[in-house]
Order: sequence, then C-alpha cells, then structure tokens
Amino acid sequence: MSSFVHSIYSDSAFGVPVDLEGAGTPLENPYVYDSAARELKTLAEQGLVRIVDEQWRSGFAEPLIGRIRFERLR
Repeated sequence: MSSFVHSIYSDSAFGVPVDLEGAGTPLENPYVYDSAARELKTLAEQGLVRIVDEQWRSGFAEPLIGRIRFERLR
C-alpha cells in the first residue's frame, strides 16, 4: 500500500464516508488518482474499507476512476 493511501486510510474514522481528494494533492494527476483509487478498491476486497461511491472518467486511453468515496471498516 502506498504511503499516501495508507495515511488516508489510517487517518480516517471508522464508518465515516471519506472522499479521496485529488485537487491540491499528489493525486492531482488523473493517472495517479486512478492508481490510488484502485489501491482503495484492493483494501475493500480485503474487507478493510467499503467503497461508498465511485465515478469513472472517460476520454483517456482507458477509463479511469475520477472520484471515489470510502468508509473505513477496520
């Protein structure tokens, strides 16, 4: 898990929806944001978080996750 995603996960409160923010962060680049969002999806597969909402971006070589919201479970 990247240190940035790990930090966001660790700092989040249990059961409170959190938006993964891109603007003004290292995740401002759409490809970097997509990568971090996919890391959160991996955490969801492990039962650590629940994905509350996600939106996809088009116009790139492949669809990218443009926005994601999660809740920490553990």
